[in-house]
Amino acid sequence: MRPLWKGAVTFGLVYVPVKVFAATERKDLKLNLLHEACRTPVQYRKWCPACEREVPPEEIVRAYQYEKGRYVLLEGEELEGLDGDTSHSITILDFVELSQIDPVYYDKAYYLAPVAGGEKVYDLLKKAMQKTKKVAVAKVILRRKVSLAALRAAGNVLLMSTMFYADEVRNPVQLAGLDYHAKLHENEVKMAISLIESLSTDFRPEKYADEHREALFEIIQSRVANEMIVEPAARPAPENVVDLMQALKASIEKAAKERQNPPSPGKKAVRKS
Repeated sequence: MRPLWKGAVTFGLVYVPVKVFAATERKDLKLNLLHEACRTPVQYRKWCPACEREVPPEEIVRAYQYEKGRYVLLEGEELEGLDGDTSHSITILDFVELSQIDPVYYDKAYYLAPVAGGEKVYDLLKKAMQKTKKVAVAKVILRRKVSLAALRAAGNVLLMSTMFYADEVRNPVQLAGLDYHAKLHENEVKMAISLIESLSTDFRPEKYADEHREALFEIIQSRVANEMIVEPAARPAPENVVDLMQALKASIEKAAKERQNPPSPGKKAVRKS
């Protein structure tokens, strides 16, 4: 497993050099989009409708649309200088109780491993967090985006989860249909609790599988086994492309004829226009 980057966890004057690894990976089956008529993969291009041509990366700039059809251009230097030199650091801001963080705030998880020579301070931070049962709230920059993050000791490793900011989490008060009034009988509540208790068990993630992905993969394997395979149609060569071998052959034949029938010494070859 290759690290995404190497940096450091910092809190106070303590510096913990770490390597950051993605803790999860998507196992979705990637389906390509083909043109039905010729079975050729469809291309996605950055197209300018005004210039009617494809736009190369060096001609693309970033902008913010503050009104319909009106944009503010943002230079790369301006964006890179917003957060200072923190691209390879995880800066701890506070320590909080894990139970105080609602799971809705969690986004993507990463493992933090010690860099050679930093094992002792890494282990010190991990053990201190285990003893206090605290979670660190930190700021980190990943893929050019400043993210809030939570660091916690998970067994023998430090686990970092990027988080949504408070204004990125929607308030359920805005949901339609929550202003209801229901009258529940006490026996109904007791029966619901009894049902939950009868279905309660320890969480074992390996117990659950992506049945849709497995079924889709079985269909794909079956079609490959039965040679139900399509290939893109051969593209016809453009009519204006000269066949190199034919051109060379014609040139050789022409040169041979000129050697066999050289022009008379007293006559000059006339160039045809």
